Amino acid sequence: MDFRYDDEQDALREAVRGLVGKAYGDYEDRRRTVTTDPGFDESQWGRMAEMGLLGLPFSEEDGGVGAGPIEIGIVCQELGRAIAPEPYLTSVVLAGGLIAAVGSAEQRQELLGALSAGESVLAFAHDEPGRRWSPEASSVTATSSDDGWTLTGVKEPVPHGARADVLVVSAALPDGGTGLFLVTDATTAGYAAYDGTRAARVTFEATAATPLGEPGLDVTASIATVQDITRVMAANQALGALQFLLPTTTEYLRSRKQFGVPLSTFQALTFRAAEMYVSLELAHSMVDWATMVVAQSSTGQGDPQAVADAARRVSVQISTSGRHVGQEAIQLHGGIAMTMEYSVGMYVAHLTVLDHLLGDGTHHLRDLAGAVTTYAALDPLD
Repeated sequence: MDFRYDDEQDALREAVRGLVGKAYGDYEDRRRTVTTDPGFDESQWGRMAEMGLLGLPFSEEDGGVGAGPIEIGIVCQELGRAIAPEPYLTSVVLAGGLIAAVGSAEQRQELLGALSAGESVLAFAHDEPGRRWSPEASSVTATSSDDGWTLTGVKEPVPHGARADVLVVSAALPDGGTGLFLVTDATTAGYAAYDGTRAARVTFEATAATPLGEPGLDVTASIATVQDITRVMAANQALGALQFLLPTTTEYLRSRKQFGVPLSTFQALTFRAAEMYVSLELAHSMVDWATMVVAQSSTGQGDPQAVADAARRVSVQISTSGRHVGQEAIQLHGGIAMTMEYSVGMYVAHLTVLDHLLGDGTHHLRDLAGAVTTYAALDPLD
């Protein structure tokens, strides 16, 4: 099987790398950008729209490009390579993916068209205090009356929730299950995450909401599938960050001298760098495989359970590799890696944020372990 990108995919990678590199090739540019709200460059968001990146996953009927998961993964990898703070993963892949999966034709055309054009930012308000990483909503409830639907409760953390023009909100339905709603007016309190990106606490107090898609329909399964796809794309973004950390560390070992010789002359340090390479390659293989599983499913040849299984497996590996490569990068750089002026520490912080966005490695390992009981017993003597 040929795992190489074709010419169009290579061209996409180079175009995205050039766009992101121009904006954040110098780490200081990224550091300055995240110091002020909204935590990303609005003009860069517009340039991404002009290149067609914001509409990449969506059909042409909805104002998008109609590209597949492989192309979206390429974009996420290049964003991760520069830890670009733009909310592509949470706004386009996650919130936009939910609208594409559940929304009516009119809602898709209006919301995804505006997102693709760079005219709006979407956010998925789903996590609730004390409850994470489930496709179901619990404490935020939806109520229906003659005047329409209202929501009550609190969502936190909501990535880029304070900046979002439209919130896609999950809520417990009166008859059971979880529905999705569109909200444009809610009480938000934004704050900075430890990688410089933004999150928010969103409070709903009988807030008016518009059902996304069919009113009162339980869309828990759709939420779970879009979350799984986002997990795979988050793994692509983490892979990009790992692909930056390894060469940055090895170059430091070659240039930094101790006792009059480069650090790379010390065998113990080169062994540690070699182990970083092994972790990176394991992560790369798993990310490629999981992305292909999603691509196969998107063409109708796969199933949501296969995507869920791939998402769990790649999340475990990327969590393990991210922690190993990140910690070794800090250790091998020494004290400089812990300073705000140096990029390595912030890359590790971003890997940690990605790890906790939709379930960390321990969470997914627990799910995989629980599924072991579904397999039939094997008699080794049979």
